[in-house]
Amino acid sequence: MSKPMLLADFVRLPPIVRGDVVEGLAAAIDIVAERGAQSHRFLRFGWYAAALAAYGGQARTLVVEQEDAPVLALPFVPLGPRALRLATIPGCYWPFRSFGLALDAGEAALKTALSTLGAHVNGLRIGPVHDDDPAATALIAAARASGWAAIDRPIGQNWSLDLRPAADGQPWPRNSTLRKNRFHEKHLAEHGALDWRFLSGTDWPAAFAGLGAVEQTSWIAHATDRTDMKFTTDGHLAFWQAAVADPVLAGMFRAALLSVEGAPAAFSFDIDTGALLYAIANSYDPRFAKQSPGKLLYWRNLVAAQARGIQRVDWGAGDSGYKQVIGATADAQIRDWILLRPGLPATIGRLLGRLWRRSGQRGR
Repeated sequence: MSKPMLLADFVRLPPIVRGDVVEGLAAAIDIVAERGAQSHRFLRFGWYAAALAAYGGQARTLVVEQEDAPVLALPFVPLGPRALRLATIPGCYWPFRSFGLALDAGEAALKTALSTLGAHVNGLRIGPVHDDDPAATALIAAARASGWAAIDRPIGQNWSLDLRPAADGQPWPRNSTLRKNRFHEKHLAEHGALDWRFLSGTDWPAAFAGLGAVEQTSWIAHATDRTDMKFTTDGHLAFWQAAVADPVLAGMFRAALLSVEGAPAAFSFDIDTGALLYAIANSYDPRFAKQSPGKLLYWRNLVAAQARGIQRVDWGAGDSGYKQVIGATADAQIRDWILLRPGLPATIGRLLGRLWRRSGQRGR
């Protein structure tokens, strides 16, 4: 009689991993988004489709399957002259440009992604992304280990606000803050009736008109080249309008809107991913600047966010002054990355990497 086999006698085989590049945006993008970090679940098919609709480009998607289930979905579009065979991840600048990576994706999946990608492009731009981005950092580490050149340039310092109960037991917002806010609200009401609204889901896309109306009066419309405006036709409105065609994204997009005597006067716009809220944009009508309408609105918005379970607000880079007043602190750096495949592309990249780094922004 043969001796029965014990569990120790069996050899665990490595997972079967396959990679491919498909034309267009793959349906696997949504599957991977649901299996990835909660903070990245807005990186859906509709997000990338909106970017293509607003900014152009012919996309392909790198898809890696592990045991017949997709674990990585990375859309890319051509970057620069075709002869260079460079690519970039499409998307919107806010809050970052990254890709989907399932939480259970292994090292083999990352290696397969790189070998498959290297057969189609010489280099890939990822970013801007935070230094703690789970998908980007994993792929960058695997790329370096596989001989790829990974070159970064600084974009800015990210700021975040912890909304969990204060360790010292102090009320939040502080009573002094509430008193100041009541004082400003009283004087703001002298201009007309105040209406505070919270928008999401089926409010889009119609509600973008109110946000755009505020932007048209703001300093950014008159003191800049307007390219940073989010909700105007000469800004990035086309992207947000296209993105809300996905009802899941529409549910993640939230805004607080203050109107004075029926006219939009201030807004805050965010992406709600559960425990983490990305503060995308806020603005106010300068006619009411003395009464701080933007400040009054974002305090209400933060209190509402905390009440529904938000634990942290990602404020992005720039304008650190008012963010610090609220209580935000500096955390991860934001960078742009270029990954160049082994061989001549990586060699040239290492030689010219200093130029890429110098093109970044410091202290922003």
